[in-house]
Amino acid sequence: MKLSTSLLAASFTGFASAFITNSPHRFSSGDLAAVKKSTAEADEDVAIEYSIAIPFLERPPLLDGSMAGDVGFDPLGFAREEGFLNNFREAEIKHSRLAMLAAAGWPLSELLDKKLAAAFNLAPMLDASDRAPSPLDGGLGKISPVYWIACLIFAAVIDFNGTNRATFKADGYFPGNLAFDPLGLYPEDDKEKQMFYQTAEIKHGRVAMIAVVGYAIQEYVYKQGVVDETPLFFTPFWN
Repeated sequence: MKLSTSLLAASFTGFASAFITNSPHRFSSGDLAAVKKSTAEADEDVAIEYSIAIPFLERPPLLDGSMAGDVGFDPLGFAREEGFLNNFREAEIKHSRLAMLAAAGWPLSELLDKKLAAAFNLAPMLDASDRAPSPLDGGLGKISPVYWIACLIFAAVIDFNGTNRATFKADGYFPGNLAFDPLGLYPEDDKEKQMFYQTAEIKHGRVAMIAVVGYAIQEYVYKQGVVDETPLFFTPFWN
């Protein structure tokens, strides 16, 4: 009986030893370091980059910071493809430039309209509340159709030039680049300064777009010209 028990125990021991390594591997400090490194690299591969503008949203893949003024702001996901992104940037820079002209021209027209009209014996364009003509306040019918036609022709020529440069990928082309620099202010070889000027333009343009909308709403709500509403910004400080 004892012999059969001993044989049975020996057989089980031999069966179990088939699944156990003779010399278990012990992790060295080098092995642990390698594991940590590979884990860190894997984490970097799946790391999520967040938008600078909205830190809790993921940065869209195409908005990688290479475009002037890019802070990863695209909450509605318009920048799905590079073509879409370039088209939207073209539209943004065009509206920015128009808005910068309007942001300066609107208050200047309210300051100078009556003086120029008196000097040239013309009827002033401002209404009784000294507001410039606008879609919300009316008065656009006072403007000569010749002026609107001239504006359309001028805008068409500029847009045709820009479209051609974009379509045929003109030398040095990027969205908004019309190769117009009569004063030679844009640096030709310094990439850092080029980005500085491009960023400055788009930032000023964005502020101007907000300002023009603010002008229109302010005059519509308060029934008063922006120059009269906020004279601090439009009156010489020595007066």
